[in-house]
Amino acid sequence: MTSYRFITLPDKTESAQIIELYRQAGWWERDDDEALVGAIVAGSHCFLLAIDEGRIVGMGRAISDRASDAYIQDVTVRLSHRHSGIGSRIIEIITGRLRQDGVKWVGLIAEKDSAPFYLALGFAEMPASTPMLLTHHE
Repeated sequence: MTSYRFITLPDKTESAQIIELYRQAGWWERDDDEALVGAIVAGSHCFLLAIDEGRIVGMGRAISDRASDAYIQDVTVRLSHRHSGIGSRIIEIITGRLRQDGVKWVGLIAEKDSAPFYLALGFAEMPASTPMLLTHHE
């Protein structure tokens, strides 16, 4: 049975498993960096782990001003555990936490053809909006 818990600072084992999930999703190309993972977790409004038989099988987080707006990001589930409801439960728990914390506006960027997943969970496309990314720094 999968359990879920928020963390504020990962231990060494959790950091390694979080990096593994980031890599599996194609979001981590650098060397293992426990300090960076710790900073990501600590800097998030909330960071949720899905754990099955002592192993992290999914994660998600929200970043926020802690007053009105939040963005959900880095939601991923281990390939072996997909299509089992874990991703949906991650979103439900994070959005519940944001509501409890008084955050009313919650957005995200659906990538890699994941829009149908989020539409089924109550999210809607934002007409006349385009996700943007800074591609160069001076």
